[in-house]
Amino acid sequence: METIQILNIPNFYASYYLHGLNKEFKVKFKMDDRFLKYNNRPFLIFSLNNKIAVINNDDPVYFDQKLYELSDTYFVTNKLLDNTSFQQEKVKPLFPHYPINIVPFYLKFFNLNLLKHLKFKALIKEIYTLKRRPVYKDYQLKAEKDNYIFFSSSIWKNEKETNTIRAEFIRYCKADKRVTFEGGFIPRSDGDNLNFEAELNHVKYPPNTFSKLSKKSKIVLNNAAVWGAVSWRLAEYLNQSLFVLSFPFKIELPVTLKHEEEIYSISKNSEYKVVFDKVLNNPDYHKKIAKKGKEYFSKHCTPSAQAKYIVTTLLN
Repeated sequence: METIQILNIPNFYASYYLHGLNKEFKVKFKMDDRFLKYNNRPFLIFSLNNKIAVINNDDPVYFDQKLYELSDTYFVTNKLLDNTSFQQEKVKPLFPHYPINIVPFYLKFFNLNLLKHLKFKALIKEIYTLKRRPVYKDYQLKAEKDNYIFFSSSIWKNEKETNTIRAEFIRYCKADKRVTFEGGFIPRSDGDNLNFEAELNHVKYPPNTFSKLSKKSKIVLNNAAVWGAVSWRLAEYLNQSLFVLSFPFKIELPVTLKHEEEIYSISKNSEYKVVFDKVLNNPDYHKKIAKKGKEYFSKHCTPSAQAKYIVTTLLN
């Protein structure tokens, strides 16, 4: 197989895929003038065997039609089910992922091109952001958990459904005396907390702390984020062999996560009690779903598995 040529300098959103491609294939950087405007943005663009692949990790969701037309395959993290742009022939869905710390590789691989193609202030900010992300780790399966739940989330100005789902989860966790809850909503910087004062938590958790506390959780919540995007937390939850309680996805996955196998799916806030009763009263049930979720991650979602999926899809 020929060398994969990376044609732009993506930002930290694409760190997971850059890591995976480097791990599984020989990669080389070659700036392509057509893609200069995509430097330090959520796009990883590469060529292989005279074919161009785009990995669009934008969050919130964004579709670039011009970039789509330049590509042979246009991979997206958020292949929205109700958006016609994402239903075009060359658009392919990606498995869940999350940004990771790849600072040593990032600096070595792009080298002086970082100073050539990025503004110095933007580069410093990018390095700082990457350093705050967790280093990728394939967590060992450990599904047994204490009755502890950690959940922390932003309040989104125009995402009423998302806010309501998360607020109800916070309220339920606080009210259920069987569990120890930590977390809550992060206060908005503009001071408008949309009447969620009772659900606020004034502790801010850096990414690494967030990851460590999530790993201890008996149950974690997944629901659509801004504009229907999948949360970065989902992939990390699955990697950590956690029991994922999930509302319906608004995106397409290459392989569906199945209810009561890899995750537990609900559609109403009133179902929280049903799930908590099942999980807290039946350790084997909890362990079974957590274990299957980890198996899904190991098969489909690791950086190596996704790199192979992307290259195979591009070439076929």
